[in-house]
Amino acid sequence: MNAATRHEIFVRLREVNPKPTSELEYATPFQLLIAVILSAQATDVGVNKATKRLFPVAGTAQAILALGEEKLKSYISSIGLFNAKAKNVIATCRMLVEQYGGAVPRTRAALEALPGVGRKTANVVLNTAFGVPTIAVDTHIFRVANRIGLAKGKTVRAVEDKLEKVVPDEFKQDAHHWLILHGRYVCKARKPDCPQCVIRDLCEYRHKSAS
Repeated sequence: MNAATRHEIFVRLREVNPKPTSELEYATPFQLLIAVILSAQATDVGVNKATKRLFPVAGTAQAILALGEEKLKSYISSIGLFNAKAKNVIATCRMLVEQYGGAVPRTRAALEALPGVGRKTANVVLNTAFGVPTIAVDTHIFRVANRIGLAKGKTVRAVEDKLEKVVPDEFKQDAHHWLILHGRYVCKARKPDCPQCVIRDLCEYRHKSAS
């Protein structure tokens, strides 16, 4: 895929959704961080249902730490892997309180040092909370980037590195949101909705659906 095609892909995705953002609901960088930790192997809808109950009661690192692991579990028990996630969230909150006064650090290294936070989570927080033009690659982006020929790679990191190189700078801030939403609602895993796709003619996928 050439540079002109890649540019046109993002032009069209921007026209459809000029100001994309995360579908996770949050009010502060801390709440976004916790929501992203909880979203691993879970849906944003499911996470939002849990955090709508949790955040009004405990919406800061200090408050969640005071809540304790067992009570935290009662708020997030509807989410997959909630036992491990509760343990990580409590440990993360303790680190945030002890090392950063409850604030969320703004560097990748500091974020990735938090329990339950990997590269993807750190990228989401840096991008969405702090405006850093990073590209967080999840399963949707990995699939879409490979399927349409935008950035092919055998690993998540390979796709991320390729996207960092080939996505035009003007689109980098919003690129991962556009690609996630495209993968979630149009370029779906089992059956991509090719007839409704705004980039159908630019896509290199060989098995486009007719209906």
